[in-house]
Amino acid sequence: MHPVIDVQGAVKQYGVGDAAIFALDGVDLQINQGEYVAIMGPSGSGKSTLMNIMGALDNLTAGKYFLDGLEIDTLDENALALVRGRKIGFIFQSFNLIARTTALANVELPLAYQGIKGKERRSRAMAALKVVGLEDRINHEPTELSGGQQQRVAVARALCTRPSLLLADEPTGALDSKSTHDLLDLFDQINAAGRTVVVITHEDDVAARAKRVVRMRDGKIISDTVNKSVSK
Repeated sequence: MHPVIDVQGAVKQYGVGDAAIFALDGVDLQINQGEYVAIMGPSGSGKSTLMNIMGALDNLTAGKYFLDGLEIDTLDENALALVRGRKIGFIFQSFNLIARTTALANVELPLAYQGIKGKERRSRAMAALKVVGLEDRINHEPTELSGGQQQRVAVARALCTRPSLLLADEPTGALDSKSTHDLLDLFDQINAAGRTVVVITHEDDVAARAKRVVRMRDGKIISDTVNKSVSK
């Protein structure tokens, strides 16, 4: 079975000559189906660049990236959009929900982009909202929800497309401690159901919940360790 994520000799360079900056400098990373991985590092470490590569949002200067067996750099923009929509569920720090739109409609949106018909779209969105514990908030707009509830809607939106990969970028950055704890409990539940979860974070308590922690500095992976306290 191929890895969900397979990064090989990844280089991302900005500028040339003496002005060259290597945001990624020879990164190799494999993440298998069902893993729960935290990627950590200080500002400028390369973790955000790596997230953009994993999310098929940016291209490598050199090296290769395979997402669920597909070589990303060989795909055109239309194919990339399909891959992002079907294989990756994105969760962002700022939630990225549409204002004056219900939780249900927000979750349905990526399914609408895929051309899924109304009845199935609603059924899948309802099921995703139930997973995150918001089946009683389907008609609430973002301003009527707490920060933690808004992030749960974002998780439901990410899950409803049944992606190969759940990719979360600093997902707890805008949450209080209780909402953070609740969201991490939800990630545990999602991973226990077999979903691959990758979290980009600078918070040690968030990374401590992952089964594997990858640390970056200066565009390189400096450690890749199993978290024995949570791994089975």
